[in-house]
Amino acid sequence: MTILITNDDGVNSSGIIAAKKAADKLGETLVVASATQQSGIGHALTLFEPIRVTNITMVDGGEAYMVSGTPTDSVIIGIFQIADKKPDLVISGINIGENLGKSELTTSGTIGAAMEAAVHGIPALSVSLQVTRGDIKFHDGHVDIDFSHAQKITERVARMILEKGLPEGVDFLNLNIPSHPQNDCIKLTRLGERMYRVHITERLDPRGRPYYWIDGDSVEDDDKGTDVHTLKRENCATLTPISLDATSSLGSMANWLD
Repeated sequence: MTILITNDDGVNSSGIIAAKKAADKLGETLVVASATQQSGIGHALTLFEPIRVTNITMVDGGEAYMVSGTPTDSVIIGIFQIADKKPDLVISGINIGENLGKSELTTSGTIGAAMEAAVHGIPALSVSLQVTRGDIKFHDGHVDIDFSHAQKITERVARMILEKGLPEGVDFLNLNIPSHPQNDCIKLTRLGERMYRVHITERLDPRGRPYYWIDGDSVEDDDKGTDVHTLKRENCATLTPISLDATSSLGSMANWLD
């Protein structure tokens, strides 16, 4: 079994080391990830500048490939340039900070990398760990977080994917793990509406011209059965099956063009 490991926090993130440790027990691992923090980059692809790949040694002594582009670039380079054969599984994470709701499906680089693997017919798992400290969510490099429980849950789900495959109609799985769990529960969930309510801060530069920071206020609850509610209110890991086919019902459009 060959497992490609990537992320959007950068190749030097503590979370990618944790994902590698979880996957090491399941097969041969190949780490290919962005050189720097790429949170919020979504499913972006680099087309107008060259992509550089550097072979590095990770802090655990293992080998990794550092990519100058996005998480999606990393998956493509990993599959088609570095790997000797098509990987059996792609794990994207462990992301520092949860990725919940419909909005994160298109903005998260963690999910974007898993989505790219799925495009090429490879089972994929995006993994994110809830954090309560905002200052470490977008940190580039090592952070002092206990990943032991997240590693255990990641290994458990990854093993099931390798042994059972993904169900028909499911292209990849989005896993979110609570920061302080009370047990090892995992619940199947659907996507909540959103993880953040958009908040924009306007400031003035030294010449008096306005500039803006796009931010968000965290949504703390949603309907029962959603990933937001299950993680934040039930303190339970969430597993959401995702399909690449985002086509809405054609039947509802039957008379629309008339």
